[in-house]
Amino acid sequence: MIDFLVIGGGIAGLSAGARLSYHGRVTVLEAEDALGYHASGRSAALFEENYGPPSVVALNRASAAFMRAENGGYLTPRDLMLVGRKDQAEIFERDVHDLNMQVIQTAQALARVPILNPDTLGFAALSSGAFDIDTDRLLQDFARTIRGNGGDVVTKARVTAIRKDGRWVVEAGEVFEARILINAAGPWVDEIAVMAGIAPIGIIPKRRSMARLPAPGGHDLSGWPMMLGAGETWYAKPDAGKLLVSPCEADPVPPQDAYADDMVLAEGLARYEEMVTEPVTRVEVNWAGLRSFAPDGTLVLGPDPSDPSFVWSAGQGGYGFQTSPAASQLVADLTTGATSELDPEITAALSPKRLRR
Repeated sequence: MIDFLVIGGGIAGLSAGARLSYHGRVTVLEAEDALGYHASGRSAALFEENYGPPSVVALNRASAAFMRAENGGYLTPRDLMLVGRKDQAEIFERDVHDLNMQVIQTAQALARVPILNPDTLGFAALSSGAFDIDTDRLLQDFARTIRGNGGDVVTKARVTAIRKDGRWVVEAGEVFEARILINAAGPWVDEIAVMAGIAPIGIIPKRRSMARLPAPGGHDLSGWPMMLGAGETWYAKPDAGKLLVSPCEADPVPPQDAYADDMVLAEGLARYEEMVTEPVTRVEVNWAGLRSFAPDGTLVLGPDPSDPSFVWSAGQGGYGFQTSPAASQLVADLTTGATSELDPEITAALSPKRLRR
């Protein structure tokens, strides 16, 4: 019998499975043909310690050492630049405070990103504590850890039924039996919970669209920072010689294989174009991913109060990769009864218990 059966082969499931594989036999079930197919495969892949609500920031900081050093490290420097129009002073100042950024002169911003429009750029700030994450290698290393510790990672294993008979019995093409069930199914976590006879927690999947553009003006983008519009109304991130631009929408949708909304994407590209001198003449490809949020906007980690053998690793929102080392360790600690190194207030803020009151 399996000790820990993980439903979901994205970053939440693979990282939790890797941590738990040191404590027993792990099997991860992924419904799609490949790992990280949905949100994990469509991430902006940025590590910024100060991005997110307080509990997320605590997880970011607890993850930093792993991200920098484990397996040679997963981070490459990529500054983050906040830019605002001249009429966005209040929003800009709030973002600077929340992200703990350093205000810079607009001339400095123009020197870093020569396509910024001096006629519309009113404010700029910079964080040198942001990094690109090698997300594919991180996913594969977690999967490698599971397999190296005697576990299994199974794709094309869509869960169709779950029952509890002294142990968990899960049907997913074949039948799997386990002592403990880890629910890391992203937008589908509430559906998995209902199958298992556990009350849902109110996860809300929200779409975020993305477009990949040719390098604006033929510039070399390798040294450019990621740009974030004040109020998080758009972002633009260099990626392999191209520019990824997102409208930063968070539109609630049912769990699905998401696709970009053409109108929303066009509006986001227009907000980006307002701040630059190079027009968008061609979109090479577009896509969307679903980010899953609990009602209070932070992660849900740990055993369900009604049945401690049912464990949540859910609600990663846009923070899944950057929090994964610490979030997965917390899931493993809470599942096995170990003492977490995180502050008890943070642990409580992440617990499913907060959503059962």
